[in-house]
Amino acid sequence: MYRCCNVRRFFRLLALDSIIFAIFAAVFCIGRLIMTYAAEHEAPPVRLPVIMYHSVCDRTPAEYSVTPRQLEDDLIWLKNAGYTTVSAEQLCRYVRGNGSLPALPVMLTFDDGFYNNLSELLPLLEKYDMCAVVSVVGTYTDNDAPRDPHVSAYSYLTWEDISQLSGSGRVEIGSHTYAMHSVSGGRKGCSKLPEESEEQYRQALYSDIMLLQQEMAEHTGTAPYVFAYPFGAVSPGSTPLLKEAGFLMTLTCRELPNYITRDPSCLYGIGRFNRSGLYSTDEFMYKITKD
Repeated sequence: MYRCCNVRRFFRLLALDSIIFAIFAAVFCIGRLIMTYAAEHEAPPVRLPVIMYHSVCDRTPAEYSVTPRQLEDDLIWLKNAGYTTVSAEQLCRYVRGNGSLPALPVMLTFDDGFYNNLSELLPLLEKYDMCAVVSVVGTYTDNDAPRDPHVSAYSYLTWEDISQLSGSGRVEIGSHTYAMHSVSGGRKGCSKLPEESEEQYRQALYSDIMLLQQEMAEHTGTAPYVFAYPFGAVSPGSTPLLKEAGFLMTLTCRELPNYITRDPSCLYGIGRFNRSGLYSTDEFMYKITKD
């Protein structure tokens, strides 16, 4: 016996299938549009040259020393060429999707924590509306600075000086280790010794950097989140440990430009160009800005 087809039910099912198909098609199209929009509007990598200075004093220029006149000429050159200094905080926010970067960013960094970073650098940063990162060595501040303070040619920053720099709004303080800025005992900077186990290396580096973090917090109320490798000596096992300790950016001595994206990992292993006082401003700036 044959059963008659329920025409009304057939058309209801057909209509339901059509609606489901339409929904899936719409979701697919919207997804494609979102992906296309994201691809088209994804921020391209931003080229960031980073300059590594050390001492700024009125002595004969050397590989790791420039005169105040040379530094001022550098700042004037950068400003006239359209460059804008960016802070570590600005970069850390940008890579996490917050804010923007100028068309031509540049970062100024100063290693070792010389007193002249306060006496000579800070007035120039204020004059030209710029900012910088000054990375200090704990033992230099604890032991060397108090013995012979406030001589621009060679003294190191005291804790009071560091607090003044940090409070200026122009300078961020970075870590250059507490006592690993040396080549004693066969260790170059904070690199791993060949005979050390991974755990021994971890304990040595962690105890050193946390000591400076603790002293910074006690004396200034803040802890650095920028780490500058002494001598640029990078050991592969150091990056996870530095991340664990709260560092968001690491600075090397590799003379390469950087390309900043929205990925926070791009801030680990930042390359820097050493500003030797043996070059003129034009010679040095050509070196760091050429493609």
